Amino acid sequence: MTEEPGKDITLHTTVHADRLRFTAPPRTAVRFPGTGERPSVSRSDRTNLPDTVEPDVDYHDVTVHYRLETGLREPPPD
Repeated sequence: MTEEPGKDITLHTTVHADRLRFTAPPRTAVRFPGTGERPSVSRSDRTNLPDTVEPDVDYHDVTVHYRLETGLREPPPD
């Protein structure tokens, strides 16, 4: 369990690249499968990388901090 209520699974990671180039715009998706609502967060903070990247453009000194947090649901009663 994490210290925050409702945040049972937490992933924080940082990636750095001296140079980054995309040949095509990336397709990304974050899903929390299953039924029912749960508190969830998926967020990236970028340095030197726009939200929408352009193909065949060099991006330099790129850093991405990514955060994913979600809560576990109570199992259904028997």
